[in-house]
Amino acid sequence: MAFEYRSADGRPERLPQLAREIIRDRPDVLVAGFGTLTAQAAKAATTTIPIVFTTVGDPVGSGLVASLGRPGGNVTGLSGLPEIGGKHLQLLQELSPGKQVVAVLMNPETPFTRLALKQIEIAAQANRTRLEILETRTADQVPRALQEAVTAGAGSLLVLVDPLLFSLRREIVDLSAKFRLPAVYPSSEWAEAGGLMSYGADRRQMYRRAAEYVDKILKGAKPGDLPVEQPTKFELVINLKTAKALGLTIPPSLLQRADQVIE
Repeated sequence: MAFEYRSADGRPERLPQLAREIIRDRPDVLVAGFGTLTAQAAKAATTTIPIVFTTVGDPVGSGLVASLGRPGGNVTGLSGLPEIGGKHLQLLQELSPGKQVVAVLMNPETPFTRLALKQIEIAAQANRTRLEILETRTADQVPRALQEAVTAGAGSLLVLVDPLLFSLRREIVDLSAKFRLPAVYPSSEWAEAGGLMSYGADRRQMYRRAAEYVDKILKGAKPGDLPVEQPTKFELVINLKTAKALGLTIPPSLLQRADQVIE
């Protein structure tokens, strides 16, 4: 079995060309990695080669599949849950109950983040929390956005998943520490990079499930007949070293629920 890899290195504008490039060798299956834009680029490049996506927030709304139960066409895979943004907001409120302004760092060019933001806004209205939306489309906009959040009175930070921001996770983690912003991130890689706290689907499990889909397709299954799966396992990771550096005491209720504590 041979593997061919391509990466846009956090530059989504490169995805269409990379997709066209990789299908020239006529692979048996195309795995579209992290994010909706990757899967959309793959689908635009071929209507015949089977495609398995790994983490797409809204496969139906983004036009990748006809339905979750019966995807149709040549595309299937694993979906994320936009509702998880409300859980992120809840975690920040448990961590810092007196801070009512939350900064949301997002890339508006990514379809999933727009959907997730709607869920966060609903949760914020219910809890009387004001959101400071930080739209960032390029790497150089991130430092200025976080500075603006602090100036606007934000007491904590919520980062929405996106290939661009994921590629900048170490810089974002360092900036949140510099501005002393307690933050919650979308996956464990952020906490492992020094982020305070992360909550999200176990991406390692999702990639293993994607491998099982590839196996089924190589054995003759049609992607359009394989239902899109949603995550069933989530993990909360807390970085106590970062909490100490920020002068924060993590509530015992949060520590007890953590799947992993980094010390």
